[in-house]
Amino acid sequence: MEFSLNSILWDFQNYNMTLSLVTYKTFETKLRWGVPLTAEHLSYLADDHYKRPVIIYDYPKAVKPFYVRLNDDGKTVAAFDMVVPKMGTVITGSQSEERLDMLSARMKEFDLSRDQYEWYQDLRKHGTVKHSGFRLGFDLMVLLMTGLTDVRDVVPFPRTHGKANN
Repeated sequence: MEFSLNSILWDFQNYNMTLSLVTYKTFETKLRWGVPLTAEHLSYLADDHYKRPVIIYDYPKAVKPFYVRLNDDGKTVAAFDMVVPKMGTVITGSQSEERLDMLSARMKEFDLSRDQYEWYQDLRKHGTVKHSGFRLGFDLMVLLMTGLTDVRDVVPFPRTHGKANN
């Protein structure tokens, strides 16, 4: 038997496959291609279907920002979310669009002012390297690592002034 660390720790699923898994269950928000996954959908996938963390990738281009790199199929973008049971989305990330012509086309699709984003296009005018970024929910990551069940227990500072003891 071949051992694979990836198959034990988490699952990888593209948006299309995720869509086919969620359409068999009734949700408050009806899911169809091109509609963003809600917390309810993500919770079902991580908590009930996989029962472990799942990484969902290749989202439809309409549900992610204009600067996310368009995949070769022209319909999806290079973006992902890591969803953990009982917590939700802990990490989200994407590859940035490095091709100036594609970036301009995406800005036009989103009806963004060329003047307002001229500085952003200038960053790519003379070429750039492929690059990516991600967001890590620090409080959720601490929650995951400590095994606590309420995110309020891991926040290192009060969220509202004067409410430290509540």
